[in-house]
Amino acid sequence: VAQVLLTLPYSFSQLGMVSGILFQLFYGLLGSWTAYLISILYVEYRTRKEREKVNFRDHVIQWFEVLDGLLGKHWRNVGLAFNCTFLLFGSVIQLIACASNIYYINDHLDKRTWTYIFGACCATTVFIPSFHNYRIWSFVGLVMTTYTAWYLTIASLLHGQVEGVKHSGPAKLVLYFTGATNILYTFGGHAVTV
Repeated sequence: VAQVLLTLPYSFSQLGMVSGILFQLFYGLLGSWTAYLISILYVEYRTRKEREKVNFRDHVIQWFEVLDGLLGKHWRNVGLAFNCTFLLFGSVIQLIACASNIYYINDHLDKRTWTYIFGACCATTVFIPSFHNYRIWSFVGLVMTTYTAWYLTIASLLHGQVEGVKHSGPAKLVLYFTGATNILYTFGGHAVTV
C-alpha cells in the first residue's frame, strides 16, 4: 500500500483532479463498507463460538475459519484458494517492485539477483513465532509511510513547482483506468475483495 500511496500524484494526473477525488472517495467508502461487513462476520462467528464455550485468548481468528463456521467447508476452501492466490501474486509483484526500486539505486547486480535477495529476506518472516509479532512491523511501516508523506508534502510546499512543467491527461482510455486501479490499491485488500 505504501508504494501505491507514492504513485497518487501520477494517478491523479492520469485521471484529472475531479475524477481522481471522486474515485478516491468512492473507493474509500467501498473499502470502509467492505471492512465493516467483514468485521460483522467476525463478530457473528466469535459470538457463535463463545456460546459453545470456545476460548479465543491465545487464538487469532482467521478468515477461512469464519467462512467455515458460517458458510461451510466449501466456502472455506474457496476463501483459502482466493487468499492464497492473492497473497502469492501480491508477494511476487512486491518482490519484483522492491528489486526494481533497488536496481535503480544500485545497479551492480541485475534485477533477478535483487529479487532473489529480497525473496530470501522476506521468506525469513515465516520464522516469526506469532502473528502478534507482526504488529511492530506494521507500526514501523505506518511511521515510515507517514514520515514520507509529510516529507514530500513539506518539500513540495517549500520548493514549489518547477517552471515549465506541463500536465497532461491520459492519451488512451486504458491509462485512465490504470490511474483508477492505482487509487483502488491505496485502500489495500478490503476494496480489492469487492
